[in-house]
Order: sequence, then structure tokens, then C-alpha cells
Amino acid sequence: MKKLLSFTFLFFLLGGMTMAQSKINWLTFEEAAAKTQENPKMVFVDVYTDWCGWCKKMDKDTFSDPKVIAYINENFYPVKMNAENTKRKFMFRGKEYTEASMATTMRVRSYPNFVIMDATMENITQYPGYRQPEPFLTGLNGILDKFGK
Repeated sequence: MKKLLSFTFLFFLLGGMTMAQSKINWLTFEEAAAKTQENPKMVFVDVYTDWCGWCKKMDKDTFSDPKVIAYINENFYPVKMNAENTKRKFMFRGKEYTEASMATTMRVRSYPNFVIMDATMENITQYPGYRQPEPFLTGLNGILDKFGK
């Protein structure tokens, strides 16, 4: 009986740890740029603001969905970028940016907005607006089919 209780406790403990790791592996813009040089892969940039209610709903409903998490982690280097952050600076292609200036450079004007970049870090499309998990995945799959992996 003691072994059964120990096994049950261990099972739930490990199961909880696995679930806690089940999230999108968000990177900074410069981390994604470095990773794509090492191992080319498309980049998914979630451009948001702190005041955007639909951005929060996207985090809560869509980016917590196990299928969305698996799809984004497998197919992209995912980046979260606050379009109003003027404090954090980084270098990209020899020029200094903030998250706000990069969002402007990417021509993001509404939130949430998702910028898809190819493995050479060139913008290939934007995918704006809130979407529930299934339509979101359908749209991302269409983008990958059209622009390649």
C-alpha cells in the first residue's frame, strides 16, 4: 500500500512538472535572430501592448492551447515583442532598435499582430487580430504551406 501511494504521488508530481513545461518557448528578438543563424527556421513575432485586451485573451485562450504550443514550438522561433517598450535595446543588422522601434519598422499598426519572418529574418507576412486556437492553426498552416518552412 505504501508503494502504491508513493507511486501515485510521484506520478502526479512528474505529471505536473511536465504540464508546467508545456508552454511556448518565447525568445527575445535577438535570441531568435541568433538561433536562426545556427539552425534556419521561420520566426513568429507576437507584437502586443500591455493595454490590449485581445492580446491578453490571445495569451489566455490561444497561446495556452496544447496544439498551438506544439505547433509554434516545432515550426518557429517564437518572439514576444511589446510594441510600446522603448527601454530594452538590441542590435539587429548593425542598427540599434527598441521593441517599439522594431514594431514600427515592421509596420505593425494594430494589436495583437503576428509577424511571420523567413529564416533570413525578412518579414513575409502579417497575421493580425485575435483568433481562437483552431482557426489560428489553420491560418498558420496556410502561411507555412504558402511560404515554405
